[in-house]
Amino acid sequence: MSLPLHELAHNDSTNAIVRLTENGIEFFPAPAAEVKTSLIPARPLGPGEQYRFHFDMTRCIGCRSCEVACNEQNNTPPDLRWRRIGEIEGGTYPNTDRFYLSMGCNHCLSAECIKGCPVDAYTKDSITGIVLHSADACIGCQYCVWNCPYSVPQFNPERGVVGKCDMCHGRLTDGLEPACVNACPEAAIEIEIVDQLEWRSDYAAGNAPGMPNAGVTISTTRITLPEGAQASLERVDIETLRPEHPHWSLVWMTSLIQLSAGTLVAALLSHHDGPITLTLILALTAFTLNISVLHLGRPAYAWRALKMWRRSWLSREVLLFGLFFGALATLTAATWIDSLHLLPIAPIVLLFLKVCAPVFGIAGILASAYIYLVPARPAWNMLHTPIDFLLSSGVLGSAAAPLLLRATNLQRVIPQLHFIAPSLTARSFPLWPLVLCSVLWMLNHITRAIRLHHSETYEHRAAASLLNTDSLRGTFLVGFAFIGIAIMLSLAGMPLLALPAALAGVLSARYLFFVSVVPLNMALTFVRSVHA
Repeated sequence: MSLPLHELAHNDSTNAIVRLTENGIEFFPAPAAEVKTSLIPARPLGPGEQYRFHFDMTRCIGCRSCEVACNEQNNTPPDLRWRRIGEIEGGTYPNTDRFYLSMGCNHCLSAECIKGCPVDAYTKDSITGIVLHSADACIGCQYCVWNCPYSVPQFNPERGVVGKCDMCHGRLTDGLEPACVNACPEAAIEIEIVDQLEWRSDYAAGNAPGMPNAGVTISTTRITLPEGAQASLERVDIETLRPEHPHWSLVWMTSLIQLSAGTLVAALLSHHDGPITLTLILALTAFTLNISVLHLGRPAYAWRALKMWRRSWLSREVLLFGLFFGALATLTAATWIDSLHLLPIAPIVLLFLKVCAPVFGIAGILASAYIYLVPARPAWNMLHTPIDFLLSSGVLGSAAAPLLLRATNLQRVIPQLHFIAPSLTARSFPLWPLVLCSVLWMLNHITRAIRLHHSETYEHRAAASLLNTDSLRGTFLVGFAFIGIAIMLSLAGMPLLALPAALAGVLSARYLFFVSVVPLNMALTFVRSVHA
């Protein structure tokens, strides 16, 4: 019987492997490689130039010396790797190939981490072109982790901040090789100089199998590939799918703030916007904004998130929800003052506040949705995301609407509040808004799941596969069941139970939103770490 690997060992002496031959064990040396005398540029940078990594895939043996050296140099925990090794493979047995990827930060020309950071913790060094991160400015929001298509920034829970490769900026400017470059026994990593304008016009050399397209952020890393690699090789972890982090504080925050805004709109449209109703909505909003900071690694510095409102959707979300809370608080106070006849409040003032508060709330919800419309998370970066956020607010607000009538009646039955009740007229609430919003909410999620499943994009199909796993498929169905139960409870005249059911449905869907997304990333190993 023919043994293909045995025949290959005898017939192909170009591979640097140990073979058992008729004469015993023989060592076949690899072809002579070019000897590099310097792995960092010998000349200074010129105008319009910057440093970049060059990775030679034909040299890398996957020893992970670069990973170890990077961790030792930067004193990072072993589970955080600012430089990572991935694997790609291809061919048909016995003619198979396996190669390795080694990647730190690509110091992109259009870095998404810089654009999205709400506190301006990222800067692109004007001299070297290296993308630097300030741990002192960072608040640990992890927005940059979502924005980077290579998942280069990594959150350090011990410090509460994000960290990333800076090309060993201090060593490089002192004329020393970065730790990864210095540690590689095969000289597979080196530092080069690149002309930024030329690279913008042609960055094809930045593409490689198992890597996101370099054009997403115009990655500057140049990669030398084996011959025919683009057509024959693919990542080894393509079927290794694991749920992402659920980010529970964000699940609750986004759902509850949508409940607040939706309930306020329902109260104003139905004219059940008395002081008690507004006070309850204000209390819910205050509670929600307080739990939102629990997502941050450094919640004491949450106020810094307002800094970059001109370009960061996260900053805009913070600003708009802050304005929503301020307008709602002012409207609540003015309504109490007007109801108690403490001071005359002009009707135009109340009308202005009744317009501003919901507008800020809805704008904040849209800004919140736009946070997740990032190319690095394809399953989030769809029109279904803002539609889901708005419809969730509609479902929750219309489910809470019948409870507003109870708050109105409360003002009538409490003797101390009886004198403010005559200005209020109790109205019944139609059920069609809840039914309409719920049906549209379900259709949006069903359509999204179908589109993900039939998409040509791997990350979309992978997200659909995650949703179809035993652990998540049940949650998907339970979310729909809760929305249906909410409708039935409302029809049965039990709003006190309908609202929790609707909230449970929205929370289930929002949990799946976070855990089922498959990010763009470089190829890793079968035992890769779970993303942030």
